[in-house]
Amino acid sequence: MAVDDLRQSPMMAHLLDALERGEDIGHHGRFTFVTIARHFVGEKELVALLANDKDNDEAKAGALVEQVVARGYNPPRRERILEWQQDQEFPICPTPEDPDSCNPYRELNFPDEVISSIEEYREHKFEAHHDTDNS
Repeated sequence: MAVDDLRQSPMMAHLLDALERGEDIGHHGRFTFVTIARHFVGEKELVALLANDKDNDEAKAGALVEQVVARGYNPPRRERILEWQQDQEFPICPTPEDPDSCNPYRELNFPDEVISSIEEYREHKFEAHHDTDNS
C-alpha cells in the first residue's frame, strides 16, 4: 500500500496536496491524516509527509504518529471530521456539502484488521449501553 492508494480518497488527496505545498492543515487535519494514512504508508514515510506541514516539524510529526499508533486510534467517521473542521481554519473536507464525500470508510479499502477493530468496538459499546438500560 502506498500514497497512491491514499489518493483514491479525494479528502486524502486534498490533505496530501496541501502537505506537499507546505501548508498548515491544522491540528485536526494532522490527526485525521495520521489515523488514516498509517494504514497505507510506513511510519517513516508518514512522519516525512506530515513534517511538510509548516506548523509542524519532524519531532512533532513523529510524536503524533507514535501516539496514534500506540493508542490504536481508528480513522474518524465523516461526521467527526466535519465537527473537527469547525474548530480550525484549514478545511479537512474540501466538499462538505456532498454527503458522500470525506467518508474514509467509503473512499478507501482499509486492511481487514481495522474494520474488525471498529466492529468489535461498536459491539462493546452496544453491549455496555444495553447493560445500563437493563439495570
